Amino acid sequence: MPTLERSCYPPPAVAQGDSARRKPNNGYKGNHDISRDLRINQTIRVPQVRVLDEEGAQLGVMSTPQALAMAQERGLDLVEVAPTAAPPVVKFLDYGQYKYELTKREKEAKRKQRAVEFKEVRLTPKIGIGDFETKVHRAVEFLEDGDRIKVTVRFRGRELTHPEIGRSLLAKFGDAVKEHGTVDRMPALEGKSMFMTLLSVHKPRPHEHRNPAGKTEGAPGAKETPAPAPTPSAEPAVEAAPAGE
Repeated sequence: MPTLERSCYPPPAVAQGDSARRKPNNGYKGNHDISRDLRINQTIRVPQVRVLDEEGAQLGVMSTPQALAMAQERGLDLVEVAPTAAPPVVKFLDYGQYKYELTKREKEAKRKQRAVEFKEVRLTPKIGIGDFETKVHRAVEFLEDGDRIKVTVRFRGRELTHPEIGRSLLAKFGDAVKEHGTVDRMPALEGKSMFMTLLSVHKPRPHEHRNPAGKTEGAPGAKETPAPAPTPSAEPAVEAAPAGE
């Protein structure tokens, strides 16, 4: 009989309570999107949490309703910042302000980002020295912006029977820009063209925004043009007359 009493009610109650406490943690462990969409206030369903105040100081483990009440007393939200911990970690935050600052930082980072573009520079086997140097200068500008370059030599007629000229020209071009880019793909002949690709050694520059007047905003070294002084009315015009005599 004592054995039956021990197996009757206490063990099932304890087991049920343990499973209820473990179930949310298992759910958090399997969900990797919770850290992006944080649970706040009443959406936090676990019975106990580890609490951090707004300064990051630990307040210990307490029941979720108690932690929520403390956050509301301070005029803040209860935000679940580490859902996979046991117990989950929450923090007192102004969630609206947090989301605003997060969005602002993401927009700023996106504004400064710049996708790497693929530019092309075209050469001919009989290109002159001046034109060649102009093409090199243009390629250096592309590479300084962080872009990739495809350098192409186009053959016409019987020029195609001398591919070594194009290969030599591309090697000379790569040597001329070696301080700004490295050869990503060696010269290869395709049809009537031979090309190679270059990778920049510079970081991509952010996009420069231009105002309606055409002035570049945020460009390094840009000088602001002072606004013209207001034109005086009648008297200065009379004073300026002797200067023309």
